[in-house]
Amino acid sequence: MPSTFIPTEPQQHALLQAARLARLKAYAPYSNYQVGAAVLDDQGRIHAGCNVENAAYPEGLCAEAAALAAMVLAGSTRALAVLVVGTGGKNNSAWTTPCGGCRQKLREFCTQDTPIWSANETALGPRYTLRDLLPESFGPDHLKPR
Repeated sequence: MPSTFIPTEPQQHALLQAARLARLKAYAPYSNYQVGAAVLDDQGRIHAGCNVENAAYPEGLCAEAAALAAMVLAGSTRALAVLVVGTGGKNNSAWTTPCGGCRQKLREFCTQDTPIWSANETALGPRYTLRDLLPESFGPDHLKPR
């Protein structure tokens, strides 16, 4: 797997559609901040997830974590691309990126060069890499014997 993998246009479109559809299923009665995410695995499959809030706020689940769980359940442990859909800021003026916890969760299944897009209901936003979002990160390679 090349470290500079970029999904094809159809794969990007499928990621965007899956994340947008997942966002519509989000359970966010407290914040009203619905997020959908989709990951493309190393077998070419797309796995989506949505955020699920809980009255005990720390017990909620982020969309990225839900998508990663769906990917693992389907038998994969390598995400090649990630797309997150949300709305942020006044009039959707800010892009939604993975929270700090999700950035670390993504680190478990992504390379430092994995592309991560932000999007909303009307546009595809900026593309980052995991390295951009989580520089100097701690990951599985730190725990492997030398």
